[in-house]
Amino acid sequence: MRSVLLTTTSVLLLALAGCGEASKPAPTPSSTATPKPTEAPEVVVNSIDDALAGNWRPAAGKARDAFRNPKETLEFFEVGPTETVVEIWPGGGWYTSILAPYLKAEGKYIAAGFDPDTSDYAKRGMEKFAENFVSKPEIYGTITVAKLGPDTGPITEPNSVDTVLTFRNVHNWMSNGYADKVFADMFAVLKPGGILGVVEHRLPSSETQNPKAGNGYVHEDYVKQLAADAGFEFVGASEINANPKDTADHPFGVWTLPPNKRTTARDGSAPEGFDAAKYEAIGESDRMTLKFKKPMPETPEE
Repeated sequence: MRSVLLTTTSVLLLALAGCGEASKPAPTPSSTATPKPTEAPEVVVNSIDDALAGNWRPAAGKARDAFRNPKETLEFFEVGPTETVVEIWPGGGWYTSILAPYLKAEGKYIAAGFDPDTSDYAKRGMEKFAENFVSKPEIYGTITVAKLGPDTGPITEPNSVDTVLTFRNVHNWMSNGYADKVFADMFAVLKPGGILGVVEHRLPSSETQNPKAGNGYVHEDYVKQLAADAGFEFVGASEINANPKDTADHPFGVWTLPPNKRTTARDGSAPEGFDAAKYEAIGESDRMTLKFKKPMPETPEE
């Protein structure tokens, strides 16, 4: 198994134990208790199952496991506990709450988030990510934060990462015209033999691909081509995250479905007869799950 043995130093949060007033008669000075610092409990995660069951994960997040299949997805991508893993655009941190505790003891988790210099939205998002995850090393270990955008430099050192993962992001890069740049950045940081795992909303092959992916759906072959152009080899696909109920032709694109459940257009209008329950019943989108590999360098002929 591909692995890098990296021991992550956890930082423990300290708090002073409160000491109330003693009841009468007043104690002598020699009997007065000295407050002792207490330590926040250290989270111990030995498996993906432990991470999934963690009480730090909100109930609403766990409820989405049925659609996102995190254990099966991470096993398909061959993510091991001693690896260095980059997650591209972790957003609200749904996968961070699983990956970071899993990698805390022996691996390393790098969050390549929005470039905060691009917008106030991106800046607020990264500040929230720091508050929810980076500031809690007793649960998530030492998280390294990088930035990724149209004008950013390398994510981290070249050829230093075992696995790069991205979940439902390719359409965003397409809409802003720099998907090829992101795939090149991901290729650069992976070690030879390293794995790229991609999960994305899937557009049926019979439908025409919008180059900007305005409805959030992307052709599987388009993603494969982006990866091939960056130098990746295709390893395999899985139907772990498939949803045959999803026809990918909804009034507000993929955002009509859970978890967004959009009911109106940006101008506030809604289609006549719109039935939100219909889209709730579909569940989350149909998704491709693709695994790619950075090739090993060719051995010179003797």
